[in-house]
Amino acid sequence: MQDNSRTSAFILGLFIFFGLAALGFLMGNALIEFKEYERSVTVKGLSEREFEADIVIWPIQFTEASNNLQELYTAIETSTAKTRSFLQKNGVTPDEISVSPPAITDKSAQQYGSGTRAEFRYTATQTVTVFSGNIPTVRTVMASLSELGKQGIVIGGDLYQSQTEYIFTRLNDVKPQMIEEATRKAREVAQKFAADSQSTLGKIKRASQGQFSIDDRDKNNPHIKKVRVVSTVEYYLSD
Repeated sequence: MQDNSRTSAFILGLFIFFGLAALGFLMGNALIEFKEYERSVTVKGLSEREFEADIVIWPIQFTEASNNLQELYTAIETSTAKTRSFLQKNGVTPDEISVSPPAITDKSAQQYGSGTRAEFRYTATQTVTVFSGNIPTVRTVMASLSELGKQGIVIGGDLYQSQTEYIFTRLNDVKPQMIEEATRKAREVAQKFAADSQSTLGKIKRASQGQFSIDDRDKNNPHIKKVRVVSTVEYYLSD
């Protein structure tokens, strides 16, 4: 009876041993295959294009000075009317022109006892802004701004606040084509890498779209925008 029990236990032990050995072999092969499946390559694809801006914001600043506040306001109104007339005569429509309240400075209140007396007590800065989608017309008007100077209007003001701004608003229209181009270029790079490493390019493991950037093409042509996006794509590789 004891011999039969020992034989049964021995046979059971053999089955367990071989079962564990087979399980270990299968798990080892599965792990190797899994590691091979996890091989991947990460590449980047660039899409870069140039587009014309579609909105221009052009602030025109001019100044007036006087010792009489009433005369100062009259001079500002006269210069503003001349500026409006100049713009409309050259193709800018009335609805594209806006006028901000003038900024008045009383220099006598800023002397702080220095004893230096300004020639004019009051100065005023006025801004007339053109907001237009007709960029070619506005750029032509910009080139003839000296006509206002000939009419006695002192063009100037703060360099930062009077900077012309060009805006590109059609980004959503060009996004799909640019993302497609960036992804295609990324795949071309991945295919070249796979060929060089004697591998086969598989499906996309993960992908991320970089942020779109919009910059001036160069400082002399701010109305031409350079739109750029970089997509990062990771592909599976197999032998």
